[in-house]
Amino acid sequence: MRLAAALLCLAALSLAALSLGALSLGALNLGALNLGARASEAFVTNQLGDDVSVLDLAGGKITATIPVGGKPAGIAMARDGTRAYVTSPEGKYVSVIDTAARRVVSRIALAGGPLGIALHPAGSPLYVADWYQARLYGVDPLAGVVTATITTGESPSGVAVTADGKLILTADRDSDQISVIDAASQQRVATIKVGTRPFGVTIDAAGARAYTANVGSDDVSVLDLAALKEIGRVKVGKRPYAVALAQGKGFVTDQYSQTVSVFDLATLIPLARIDVGEYPEGIETSPDGKTVYVANWESNGLSVIDAASLTVTATFKTGDGPRAFGTFLRSTP
Repeated sequence: MRLAAALLCLAALSLAALSLGALSLGALNLGALNLGARASEAFVTNQLGDDVSVLDLAGGKITATIPVGGKPAGIAMARDGTRAYVTSPEGKYVSVIDTAARRVVSRIALAGGPLGIALHPAGSPLYVADWYQARLYGVDPLAGVVTATITTGESPSGVAVTADGKLILTADRDSDQISVIDAASQQRVATIKVGTRPFGVTIDAAGARAYTANVGSDDVSVLDLAALKEIGRVKVGKRPYAVALAQGKGFVTDQYSQTVSVFDLATLIPLARIDVGEYPEGIETSPDGKTVYVANWESNGLSVIDAASLTVTATFKTGDGPRAFGTFLRSTP
């Protein structure tokens, strides 16, 4: 592993040992996807390359490279695929990308360290976690202004929104908890204790359960969102980063193990470990649920996993240092 990997992986180390460019992210919201479509493109944030790679998923080739700057990490794709929102922790801004034109059309300045990002299913607000100040921004993506500031736990990383848009979750890494926020009142209504150092947070399509990848305890916490409590733990590989859901299974990127751990969502029984590239991080399921895509930060590749056979069917080249945190898949007509 390159020395840069050790220096740039915040999920694996304490904040004091790292610069902000080290942040590793992971959060998905399956409810924001069009489940009747297939993904045709991937917009992959490349932290070391300071850009976003656009990949044609049918051909497996990079079709465009969009300069972003500021060590881009997180990404949220608009439900209609027309816009992608990218966090740049070192630049202290969110870039708004016109996905058809393949260019940045505006930037939204945010104080602190903008990391995790998720978009409300209605298209606004945009929710951005501020790693340094223990808060979540609510942002109007059209006006480019902050409309709310919500208190979270320490070092919020992953952000996810329920499909009905009623609840927002943040993974508060240094508080070992999830903050539960009511979207209507824009107030935190509960906290749920989870494993050690939760980073990525994923909500199922029904809004019933959430899953956190706990990088410090090498497991996944399973949360009941109605009861607002943890109901189970699943042991996975070393330094789990994020979770994706497909075909009744959970898929977890294991940074240090260079694998994706798979478990049964009903029984929470581990099913398999799939070898992928070096330092897998961002992960997302295609809208049709058939394919899982994994960004490998160290080996600069995007692994393609068949969700039924649990095999890697292809690996596509990306830019340098892909994070692909959040919703990075785009469906085109």
